[in-house]
Order: sequence, then structure tokens, then C-alpha cells
Amino acid sequence: MLRLVAGVLALAVIGMPQASHAAGNAATATFKLASITATGSKRYTSDQIIAASGLQIGQTASEDDFKQAVQRLGETGVFSDISYRYKYSDEGAALEFQLTDNPQLVPARFDNFVWFSDQELAARFRERVPLFVDNQLPLSGTLPDQVSDALQALLIEHHIEGRADYVRSADLDGPVTAIIFTVTGPNIVIRNVDFSGASPAELPALKQTAASLQGMVYSRNTVHAHAEKDFRPVYLQRGYLKAEFADSQPKVVQQTPQETDVDVTVQITPGHHYNFTGDTWSGNTIFPAAKLQPLLHLQPGKLANAVELDEDLKAVQDLYGSRGYMAAAIRPIAKLDNEHFTVAYQLRVHEGEVYKMGDLDIRGVDRRATDRLSLAWKLHDGDVYDSTYPRRFLQESAATILDLNQWDTSVHETVDAKSKTVDVSLRFDPRPLR
Repeated sequence: MLRLVAGVLALAVIGMPQASHAAGNAATATFKLASITATGSKRYTSDQIIAASGLQIGQTASEDDFKQAVQRLGETGVFSDISYRYKYSDEGAALEFQLTDNPQLVPARFDNFVWFSDQELAARFRERVPLFVDNQLPLSGTLPDQVSDALQALLIEHHIEGRADYVRSADLDGPVTAIIFTVTGPNIVIRNVDFSGASPAELPALKQTAASLQGMVYSRNTVHAHAEKDFRPVYLQRGYLKAEFADSQPKVVQQTPQETDVDVTVQITPGHHYNFTGDTWSGNTIFPAAKLQPLLHLQPGKLANAVELDEDLKAVQDLYGSRGYMAAAIRPIAKLDNEHFTVAYQLRVHEGEVYKMGDLDIRGVDRRATDRLSLAWKLHDGDVYDSTYPRRFLQESAATILDLNQWDTSVHETVDAKSKTVDVSLRFDPRPLR
């Protein structure tokens, strides 16, 4: 792995004793270190910086040792600028590091080290990686390697056959947002999922959706994704708009050379439920608010069911799609009153441009049926596209040509943002005989 020196290593020597000059080589003159201090960093204590430098008070060191210490600190990546100076007295050398913190750090996440609690990992890092503070790491430098090495040593000490490694995680074409550490080798399987902080009202729904996790390979990322996709809607549909889900906590319940089984606990902080007070529309010119409002089912004074609102806004998008506005989007902006626990929504509409019908492709049936279906299709090349038409066509026109009880049908739309056209593929798959 490429290791980069972070920052500029500015070296300043102050107070070089005459004895060192007489020796003929200041770089190799040795001093007893009477004191070491570190200034300038707001993130790290002097003790943490000194420990990471590799120097110790009382040792005999030369200026080359000071330079190597500066190099070692710079290579970690957590400082953007480092310099040093020292003064000499009869008691020895007083060394001072002057540092500037690197502001570009990202969170570290530990995905599947199920044998150790977060507290155990933190204690190990305090011992072995003094500059790893608050689970923050630089985007480059040696500090991520030091954390990985500490994890590998921990696995070896506990006789766990696996390799500690890490990846820099980023959204598609976006910046790095986290550094994720994993152990590869052991087969870690979820046996059961429990919930802490959930009330009896939500627990059955949570248990039902968590059943799909049983038997899956464990990773915090997987459980977190499941929480956002399936656990959070349980709360959103009950008006708990600020529910929080902590990192899952695994517990090893059974271990063999082939497999490690874990029970997983998800800590939930539901917060308070919110009631809906009303909504306003903006950005809509094609349809007036009086046309859009009946598609929404939230009632003032009732629980703010955010899941229902999301489904209703999809119906609004379908309405726009029926007029060819395939890029229409409705963004709900929640205005929370955290004193009275109410919410009002501002519904911002982006209508976009009109899309036209492109190519029609029919697959799965014979040529004769294809010709008849093509003839019955009434949206022609260049017509304003209607996103509701393909389904209506299958239910109405296609049903007069084929026995749809014998076919599984599907519609695939290819939306071309550049040409503002929509290509449609109708697929007919024979149902297996019973």
C-alpha cells in the first residue's frame, strides 16, 4: 500500500550546543531528552503525539532521530503541517513539536469483528494506535494501516483465522465518506435479530421484517441497510419521523471451525410521534393544487404517516407521467414543530419536460401475435408519452388478443433524458403448466 507523507515537514533547530558543532556533525550529535512537548493540535494531546512519535523522555537521541519522528508523525496523515525545535541545557534537550491538524478526516467503521465489543476495540486502539481518536481517520497516510495491523494482531491473539483489511467507501462518483474495516475468512451467520428500545406495538412488525436476515452473512452494513429499508418504515408509518437506529451489536452464540453464529441486537430510539397539520404545493403549473390534493390521504390532526405520503406522491408522479412528464419529481419538505410535535409539509414539484413515445418492442410471443399487438398499440412514434398506457394496454387490448392467464406480463420503460423519448418493451413469459 502506498504510504504518503502528509503535510510539509519544516525542520528548525534552535540552540545547538557548542559541543555538537565541535563534534563536526550536528545531525549525529546525541542528547538526552529532558522533555518533549507538542503544540498546535486541537485534536490530540501531547501524550498521544509523543507516543506516536516513537521518542521517549530520558532516551538519548540525535537530530536524525528528531527528523525520523517528524517523518513518522507526518506519514500518519492526520497532520497537515509539522515542525520541531529544541533547546539544550545541562539537563538535556527540550524538544517541541509544532503541528497543524488535518481537517479532512472520515469515520472508521468496523463491519464484522463480532468477537470483540466496541469498547474492547477502543481499548486496544488506545494501546497500539495513539493517534486513532474518536473513530476518525485521514483519507491517506499510514494510520488506517496501523488500525488494520492492530486488528490483525487481535485476531491472532484470540486464535481467529482471518485477515483484517479495509476499503475506502464512497457513493457513486462521490467523495470518500468512510473507511470500513472487515475480517475475511470466517463464515459469520445471523441466527436471530432482537430489538432494544422497541415498544410492544412495533415489535411484531419489526420481527416479521427481520426474519429475512436470519441465515444471512453478518455485517453491520447489511443490517444498517435493512434498518433503513425495512425497520424505519415501521416507525415512519406511525408518525415517528425522527427514529434513530444505532449500529447493530452482535453476540457470538456458537462457534465451530466452519462457522460463527451470532445473535444481533438493534438499538432503537423512536423519539416522539408527530401529527400532521397540513401541506402546501409549489412549482406545479400543469396541474393545480386542487387536482393534486385529492391524491393525498394524510388528514390534519392525525398521525403523520410518512410511508403513506410517499406512496401518494408516487401517484402524483404517475399523473404527471400520463401527460409525458417522465422526469417530474415531488420533494416533501418537512417543517417540524418540536415543541408541539407536529409537522407540515411543503410539496415542491419539479415538472421537467415532456417526453415522446419512442420504439415499441414486443417479446415472447409468436410473429402473428406480435403483429396483432403492434397494430393494437395506439401510442405512435413522436406522440406525447403516457406512462399509464402500457398497463392499460395489457389489461384491455392485449387481453382480447391473448389469453393472459397463460402469460406473465411485464412492462420495461427506457427513458432517454437526452432525446426526451421513452422506449417501451412488453414482455410475455409463458406460465409453467401445473
